Amino acid sequence: MGDPIQLKDEGNKHFQAGDIDKAIQCYTSAIKVCKDKKVLAVIHRNRCACYLKKENYTNAASDASKAIDVDAADIKALYRRCQALEKLGKLDMAFKDVQRCATLEPKNKTFLETLRRLGADIQAKLKTTFSTDSRVQNMFDILLGDEMDKEKREKAANNLIVLSREDAGAERIFQNNGVPLLLNMIETGKPEMILAAVRTLSGMCTGHKARAMAIVHMVGVDKMCSIMAVDNEEIALATCNLFQCINDSLTGGDKREYGKEEALVLDASKDLKTILLSLLEMVANKKVSGHGRDQALNLLSKNVPRKDKKEPDHSRTLFTIDHGLKKILKVCGQVAELPDQLPMTDNTQLIASVLLNKLYDDLKCDPERNNFRDICDEYIKSKIDPNDMDKTIHAINTISGLLQGPFDVGNALVGHQGIMEMMVALCGSEREVDQMVAVEALIHSSSKMSRASFIITNGVSLLKDIYKKTKNERIKIRALVGLCKLGSAGGDDYSLRQFAEGSTEKLAKQCRKWLCNPQIDTKTRNWAIEGLAYLTNDADVKDDFVEDELALKAMFELAKSKDKTILYAVACILVNCTNCYDKKEIIPELVQLAKFSKQHVPEQHPKDKKDFIEKRVKRLLKAGIISALAVMVKADNSILTDQTKEMLARVFLALSEDPRDRGTIVAQGGGKALIPLALEGTDAGKVKASHVLAKIAAISNPEIAFPGERVYEVVRPLVSLLQTDRDGVQNYEALRGLTNLAGFSEKLRVKIVKENALPEIENYMFEEHEKIRQAATECMCNLVTCKEVQDRFLEDGNDKMKLLVLLCGEDDDNLQVAAAGAVAMLTAAQKKLCTKLTKVTTQWLEILQRLCLHTDIRIQHRGLVIVYNMLNSDDSELAKKLIIDSEMLEILSVIGKAADNPNRQEAIDAARACLAKAMDLGLIKPFTSPS
Repeated sequence: MGDPIQLKDEGNKHFQAGDIDKAIQCYTSAIKVCKDKKVLAVIHRNRCACYLKKENYTNAASDASKAIDVDAADIKALYRRCQALEKLGKLDMAFKDVQRCATLEPKNKTFLETLRRLGADIQAKLKTTFSTDSRVQNMFDILLGDEMDKEKREKAANNLIVLSREDAGAERIFQNNGVPLLLNMIETGKPEMILAAVRTLSGMCTGHKARAMAIVHMVGVDKMCSIMAVDNEEIALATCNLFQCINDSLTGGDKREYGKEEALVLDASKDLKTILLSLLEMVANKKVSGHGRDQALNLLSKNVPRKDKKEPDHSRTLFTIDHGLKKILKVCGQVAELPDQLPMTDNTQLIASVLLNKLYDDLKCDPERNNFRDICDEYIKSKIDPNDMDKTIHAINTISGLLQGPFDVGNALVGHQGIMEMMVALCGSEREVDQMVAVEALIHSSSKMSRASFIITNGVSLLKDIYKKTKNERIKIRALVGLCKLGSAGGDDYSLRQFAEGSTEKLAKQCRKWLCNPQIDTKTRNWAIEGLAYLTNDADVKDDFVEDELALKAMFELAKSKDKTILYAVACILVNCTNCYDKKEIIPELVQLAKFSKQHVPEQHPKDKKDFIEKRVKRLLKAGIISALAVMVKADNSILTDQTKEMLARVFLALSEDPRDRGTIVAQGGGKALIPLALEGTDAGKVKASHVLAKIAAISNPEIAFPGERVYEVVRPLVSLLQTDRDGVQNYEALRGLTNLAGFSEKLRVKIVKENALPEIENYMFEEHEKIRQAATECMCNLVTCKEVQDRFLEDGNDKMKLLVLLCGEDDDNLQVAAAGAVAMLTAAQKKLCTKLTKVTTQWLEILQRLCLHTDIRIQHRGLVIVYNMLNSDDSELAKKLIIDSEMLEILSVIGKAADNPNRQEAIDAARACLAKAMDLGLIKPFTSPS
């Protein structure tokens, strides 16, 4: 046990030395052992000063209060508490403390000034509060009144939404009986009123846990679900956003310090569980609209599976499987043509499949996966009934949903005895709906080549039969897509074509015909796209397809429509047409070996060669692919899976290969569309999207390519490409992109530094590859005007300056331009670096003279600017060393005496400026002719 007085004194010494953390440690130890109340009060007061320095205002106020409890007239403690309370926003309490201080010391200018300032702040706050309160009340009066015109109502609704997005405004609405009034707006049943109320509630719940919990209890989860269930897409989406805001606030979106109140607002688990159960209830509820069901599934998809597989807790997934898996399977099994089905949109079943896939993917071990499979198996068995065809096709459709989601689960079910036979039998049913469901299931189950070969043997004749005999276009196209899929089972391997020469082209021609026919319903045209997604594995098909401008434009128009189920199929077609899928490297020696051992050798189609691919890319750009991609990326929907995002990123990369096409990509909104692809998705997708951003950033005006605040979002993807596991081309393009951004504004330079790019850029300045080393040096040259970068060069114990000086001595002209430019700017900004430059290497003078004598005017000019900076550095010894102890004076004289020459004027003027500076310093005398 230490002596409290001694510990206090030690704390004082640390405080005076600026070591606040050690001071706090000493004071805390002293508090633990101190028994004297008066000494304890002093220690608390001292620790309060430490907490003020550390900006821990809650603890500072607490310590000051403990000192005041012992001595109510402790003026230091009172003033320190006043400072802490002011920072915590408790102005009225801070005012009382400083008022007491001013009473004790009426002539203290600091107290009087603080008293005056706080008084003014309180008045301003009261004015704003009353003004906001009256505005809030006025808005509700307009919205809930009877005789107001529509324009006034819209303005009041918008003002309320805007106000709720600011914390102070949200609090005023909440305190002014806002939630009951918002519920009154919802009760009117008018869509515009409901939208305004829901959006206002979203603003109030954002980033505030206590308020979000209060609103959940005041409005009720059931009420929010009933609002989301209405058949209005905008209202369903707005309510989905409200649920998301609540979830984010309750699961860590609120960073406030609640202090003692924290215990009251911390446990949100009960509310989160209630919300989860209510959403699962909505999934299979007949009273819920299609839009409401979509948003319930979207919320589950976004918030139930873990975002990071490293997180240990996946209890929400297990809970959802136990309480809701059968409900999700019920959605997958719905057949719109049958009576008494759940209301759905075109996207509902695919969203359900994506959710199933995410849940299955989130499971950790085999017992959990077996439980998932068992529930699915049990559900399918319960639905198959030979005497009830409607139930049976519901089961088959459920399997289709699983095949589009967790394929392994669906595939295992198809393999069960009797399932495949039942699908084949249903294809021959007299009911068209049975045929349609069975054909779709056959299509989805032939995703693996082994399965496809089984169906080729057993199902091709069946599908051909259906295709020829049926008069129903909807079944006809599904049978055709089945044939398309089976025909493409060999992928892009020319030697593994499943059908006879020309058959796939005929199938594709029919698909294009359906696609271009606006008289046919959208779903049937979507199936035509599905068929082309398989057939475009064949190079003849993709070549014909890109030549058909009408078909391309029809596909792009459908991709922009509300039905997002075809996003994946469109992405597949574009990947196939641009050949941007991963290709295995073919090693000639292994090919010879395979031929010798009579093994299969993949063959490339003649139309898959580079010149054909380039022509296809140009055709796609001409048809307006970029605007379609920009719309597809915006799909705020679970259907836009990470795999689809990766494919879109691959397509963008293929389209940006030719620098001349990058302007088109920017002009049609490609730059903006790439940012979300670079920030979210698979690792491969993010890298490819970042690579395209780097290509665009390197040659475009950032202000045009990424307007507004978006340009700052581009920095992180570019910095991610500097990692050493990226390939050299990506490193190079990223460095060029960052160079262009760094030359644009100080704010961007600071952003690049904050993203921790400097160590990586410095690392590439050592790179052996000349182009990468040059790009890194150019990037550094553009960054050195940033104060934080200059500070790094000023630090002792690093070789940053040495590296730049040595790079100035390299033989590569472009590298010298960049390195010398960086040194010139650094020495101009920081005079200390002029002296440091002479100490980093003994070769500095030789390198500097070489720069000044260089034939390239750019390099020579930079060398002369460095000399001028050194003469201007207030270091007389350095100036003498340059002018008297070296040959620099001769070099300057030769350049400075040269006749004016527009081509070399910059260097001549710089040399003359150096000579003039040397004269000012008294190192040389002006030349005078004898009298």
